[in-house]
Amino acid sequence: MKPLFRDADGRAPSPQGSVACIGAFDGLHLGHRALVGRAVARARALGLPAVALSFEPLPREFFARDAKPPRLMLPRAKLEGLYALGCDVIGLLRFNARLAAMPAEDFVRKVLVERLHAREVWVGPEFRFGKGRAGDIALLKAMGAELGFTAHEIEPVQLAGERVSSTRIRTALGNGDFDTAARLLGRPYAIGGHVVRGQQLGRTLGYPTANLRYGGKTPALRGIYATWVHGVADRPWPSVSSFGTRPTVFGVDPLLEAHLFDFDGDLYGRRIEVEFVARLRDEEKFPDLPTMVAQIKRDDEQARAILDHSTPQRATA
Repeated sequence: MKPLFRDADGRAPSPQGSVACIGAFDGLHLGHRALVGRAVARARALGLPAVALSFEPLPREFFARDAKPPRLMLPRAKLEGLYALGCDVIGLLRFNARLAAMPAEDFVRKVLVERLHAREVWVGPEFRFGKGRAGDIALLKAMGAELGFTAHEIEPVQLAGERVSSTRIRTALGNGDFDTAARLLGRPYAIGGHVVRGQQLGRTLGYPTANLRYGGKTPALRGIYATWVHGVADRPWPSVSSFGTRPTVFGVDPLLEAHLFDFDGDLYGRRIEVEFVARLRDEEKFPDLPTMVAQIKRDDEQARAILDHSTPQRATA
């Protein structure tokens, strides 16, 4: 793993200077890629490290603790994606009460100047930061002229006449529109993680699953889906997946359960990636297990039929 820091204070990861880009980067969609790509290109031209600056939890999660908004991407996937896009250093700042209360001017001085020694700072359209969201591109430019860096805002990336945004992607996923989500992301939507042990109920019912937890975050989609699973063989594996709280068996935390068709093997601890292809139905609570198993069989058959006419894509950053 390349250099990563979590605190606003501390030793500069690049004393010689850096080119920084700032954002939530949830999903790493086409707009995020344009921003990161511009910063990386400028860093290469100047012979400086490219630094991506983001936050965990995301600010909107911190301010809505009782009803956390949906997340497109878990922190590890975001880190891997940013490194894959060419970032040399990542700052995943702990967004807590202290950081939330930090005035925008202090953020510029403490983080951008003292921590990063930024020579250039790149942000997306309408970027805001600091206490009360008081900081903007105008403040960055004014303080940069005083403190020795330049600030730049990229143009909005548009698709089908609308700005590419994480909100549009969440809406598409909620509607089961994976084609639109893939166009906005620049790749198919997928969730990765290490396979964990569940209740093993599926195995007793004849439908064993590979289970992925969602790290206490709120997913952007729930229901039953036709999926491809990457990372279990030299080819993507067809599957049907359930993502939700498992109301029939009294589940609580969101769990992604992928049943791999005709697969026999131990996947515990293996890192896999589940690529979503089509939405089959909502998650529902059944009156008993036989009714649930009958529906699982129908889901299995429907997913197989869909995947017979689907081409899997590698859904990495």
